[in-house]
Amino acid sequence: MSFTTELQPGICAEPDAVTQDYVFNHTMLRVKDPQKSLDFYSRVLGMRLLRRLDFEEARFSLYFLAHTRGEQVPEDVSERQRYTFGRQSVLELTHNWGTESDDSQYHNGNGEPRGFGHICFAVPDIHAACARFEALGVSFVKPLDRGMKNIAFIADPDGYWIEIVQADLNGAIGRD
Repeated sequence: MSFTTELQPGICAEPDAVTQDYVFNHTMLRVKDPQKSLDFYSRVLGMRLLRRLDFEEARFSLYFLAHTRGEQVPEDVSERQRYTFGRQSVLELTHNWGTESDDSQYHNGNGEPRGFGHICFAVPDIHAACARFEALGVSFVKPLDRGMKNIAFIADPDGYWIEIVQADLNGAIGRD
């Protein structure tokens, strides 16, 4: 059965009321060099570090980032923890200590065997955003002028793909 509409029986029905307060909180990417990744996600994509958790015995650190759009991020550690884990659209970067100096790479899911594909950021002006990315020396996987129109893909320092879209330009995608 081809999925041609969002009105498939049972698939897009009103969710169970018990789930109304469930939130998709975060997704996690493993990173080799947290300083490079934090710089990329904050300087290039405008995210803010909400919380850092270090686990000395297990030798790893977690970094939680999000767009805060002028929100007041709590200073109190317990309040900040609740703020971080109670909001939507958080990116968790996991750094396993010592990996920054070895030659291995994390599999981004876009080579064989395929798996994870990408994360996506919506921007208000995709042409201006892509010009800015280019000026910042960001690596493009798919520039705007190749392939599907009005969509670009950039790569983070670990090679993870990041789709860049402008919502009002993509209304016709998938309507053939």
